[in-house]
Amino acid sequence: MADITLQGNPVHTVGNLPEIGTTLKNFKLINVDLKEKTNDDFSGKKKIFNIFPSIDTGVCAASARKFNEEAGGLENTVVINVSKDLPFALNRFCAAEGLDHVVSLSDYRGSFGDDFGVKISDSPMQDLLSRAVIVADENGKVIYTEQVPEIAQEPNYEAALNALK
Repeated sequence: MADITLQGNPVHTVGNLPEIGTTLKNFKLINVDLKEKTNDDFSGKKKIFNIFPSIDTGVCAASARKFNEEAGGLENTVVINVSKDLPFALNRFCAAEGLDHVVSLSDYRGSFGDDFGVKISDSPMQDLLSRAVIVADENGKVIYTEQVPEIAQEPNYEAALNALK
């Protein structure tokens, strides 16, 4: 489990991020049409998973905006925002913000948080997802991970994007 903080207070996750060099686990996430999206839907593309607790918080919104801004210039790459938010909330936010270079998917009825070690196991944020980034190449091999140590801070965008070069 990862030891992280929320405004300095200890928080724990159910596990650890996938190891560099391993293959992404299969996942099922839900889109705005309440349809499942899986690994197969992103086959052959490089993937940046921008994982966060809730789109309706300042830092989560900032990370969605920043990755959307950067994603427009990335070839053969998809940025996938993942949270426990309902698909409708994710879609509302992205539509209102004009975020059209990211795919926002929900883990509200799935096991992504458990499978990727990012579900928070305690604190008032229990059962939400921690702030993390996972980058995989076009073959699904994990090439970068970051478990952000303080939930209230943004991820290292530069390091995640540089992993794709």
